[in-house]
Amino acid sequence: MAAYKAIIWDFGGVITASPFEAFNRYEAAQDLPNDFIRTINAQNPDTNAWARFERSDIDATEFDTAFRAEALAAGHDVPGSDVLALLAGDIRPEMVAVLDGLKARGYRLACITNNVKTGADETPNPGMAREPKKAAAIADVMARFEMVIESSIEGLRKPDPAIYQLACDKLGLQAHDCVFLDDLGINLKPARAMGMGTVKVLTAAQAIADLAALLGHELP
Repeated sequence: MAAYKAIIWDFGGVITASPFEAFNRYEAAQDLPNDFIRTINAQNPDTNAWARFERSDIDATEFDTAFRAEALAAGHDVPGSDVLALLAGDIRPEMVAVLDGLKARGYRLACITNNVKTGADETPNPGMAREPKKAAAIADVMARFEMVIESSIEGLRKPDPAIYQLACDKLGLQAHDCVFLDDLGINLKPARAMGMGTVKVLTAAQAIADLAALLGHELP
């Protein structure tokens, strides 16, 4: 069994509940097709409005217009600003407990997050929260990581292999020293190809069990 030294986490959909759940609630309320927002974001995945926003190629105002144009082309009117309001999921306390347990065991903790500049001052927002109380809670979780790599700062986004290599370089570790958790399979493939251990997060309980099996010991 590999002796992993660092656990690298995605944030949204892993430490927090998936924004996809909020997308689906919005779609139901607006009489939109299920997964319409995810479908828009999957089209032209390197050049669409969402990809450009995560790399900070465009700002929030430009994203609002660009996403709306993509949605209209697909048959429905969805402003990008509505999508941004749905991004911050609730923190999963069981995952935070795992972070604390891993840190106590001596593992190094890091985060790679595709995020956007959503604040009024256009600053990066790791947890995508706009409400101050939620933003403060997310900041408290973020403080547990020794390193956070944000797409909106680096100009790189998952699944570009360069962002995983950047994490390894900053940690001073090889890929085989690291485990990476993400809720999207497309983001796990490059990490796995580099030699990282990977865990696809479907639910918190499943992810904790799979990570424990990979590490070879129980988790909180």
